[in-house]
Amino acid sequence: MSVVLQVAIVVGYLLAALAVGLLAYRLTERTAEDYYLAGRSLGTVVLLFTTFATLLSAFTFFAGPNIAYRFGPEWILVMGLMDGVLFGLLWYVVGFKQWLLGQQHGYVTLGELLGKRFDAPRLRGGVAFVSLFWLFPYVMLQQDGAGSALAALTNGAVPYWLGAGIITGFMILYVVLAGMRGVAWTDTLQGAFMLVVVWTALLWVLYAVGGASTATAALAASNPEFLRLGGGFYAVPNFLSTAVGIAFGVTMFPQVNQRFFAGDSETVLKRSFALWPILVLLLFVPAFMLGAWGAGLGVEMPASGNILPAILAEYTPGWFAAVVVAGAMAAMMSSSDSMLLSGSSYFTRDLYRPFVADEVDERREDRLARVGVVAFALATYAMSLYNRSIEGTWSLFRIGDTAFGGFAQLALPVMLALYWDGTSREGLAAGIFGSQLFFLLTVFQPETWVGGVPLAGSALAGLLEPAFGLFASSYVGGWGANVVGMGLGLVLTVAGSLLTAGRN
Repeated sequence: MSVVLQVAIVVGYLLAALAVGLLAYRLTERTAEDYYLAGRSLGTVVLLFTTFATLLSAFTFFAGPNIAYRFGPEWILVMGLMDGVLFGLLWYVVGFKQWLLGQQHGYVTLGELLGKRFDAPRLRGGVAFVSLFWLFPYVMLQQDGAGSALAALTNGAVPYWLGAGIITGFMILYVVLAGMRGVAWTDTLQGAFMLVVVWTALLWVLYAVGGASTATAALAASNPEFLRLGGGFYAVPNFLSTAVGIAFGVTMFPQVNQRFFAGDSETVLKRSFALWPILVLLLFVPAFMLGAWGAGLGVEMPASGNILPAILAEYTPGWFAAVVVAGAMAAMMSSSDSMLLSGSSYFTRDLYRPFVADEVDERREDRLARVGVVAFALATYAMSLYNRSIEGTWSLFRIGDTAFGGFAQLALPVMLALYWDGTSREGLAAGIFGSQLFFLLTVFQPETWVGGVPLAGSALAGLLEPAFGLFASSYVGGWGANVVGMGLGLVLTVAGSLLTAGRN
């Protein structure tokens, strides 16, 4: 199959999604509530699938199968059962409360809710800054995944920088035009399409190799440890730390958290979170099993570092592999467009409006939001190229896992703020920023990453070592720093609130 036809299939799919965005543009009012939340009018199917498609990212379609290929299919339990159920519960506990407050007060962002609840503009701005900081690498993740996928599909005929550039260009066009209404519509179509494609891919590969029993027997012969629960990468502390970090992190992702405000009714919220675990398993089981079976079938990891395109190239026709990659890129675009839209709202509502604007001007903010989308997307694209050019490039898994952990630090202080009347602005600030500082010090160790350059043995590393040596990526029993940081945030919020009781 020619490279031109493969690329045409991918671009054709993206153009179809863009056409939906153009239709939505014609129906979108020039107000923040309509642009960012589709007028708070989303029904059950659209809210469920737009949340679903927003999370169908490069982390799911490339990092997930890669992990199953390297460590075994128990990744289904981490991402599927654990985070399908955990996030479904959090959707109700956090999302329903946010929806009620949004209906009462017209909130558009989490920072706006917290800032007005505690009469604290700096807290509002700080939450926005933290969210944008962790959103940046996750948008990079989508661009990196798109560039890698197209390079693998075309055997390098479309280089990484061009593939990443294509997805960046499309998501800029789409978000600038479409707003939440267009994003939600296409997310619904893309989510359904991706479910069909990934199950078709699974059945096709299994048919080609002689069935699930043959694929499993090959896996048992080559990697018998993959069929045993627990141990190694899936040791209980690491397993639970990853699952808890991802579930709580997802709840605080701006593009997900903002959807808590967009539901049409209480019934919509309750139906959506109840159906969530089923939808998650329907996607993750085939995607991750393909990765695990690929190890047993002897499929070699390609230079791109992503196993799914290699499995498809081995056992399915070129046109079908192109369709799957198109769907995966659409999933990345579903994540990216939502991230850019929510990031824009955090910038305009929580940074520009309280600290720069003299008065509220919806139309000026609307224009600024669209300019911000372009600037943010181009900056992440440039950084994704830089990340590829240096030694020690961060993997898709590490980028995603780090962003999940950063967002997870927000979760417990925010939950206390939503449910505990004794929470003070000082306590909330201590919990949020104290846990963020702790997590940053565990992530950016001098021997691993500072500006992309390993510093082990350097003079700077010697100066930093006493401070950074107090922190580690895991603690007693192997528990991850993300979970330890969450616990610290909880303690700081409670202690700070008790010490400052009566000041708010």
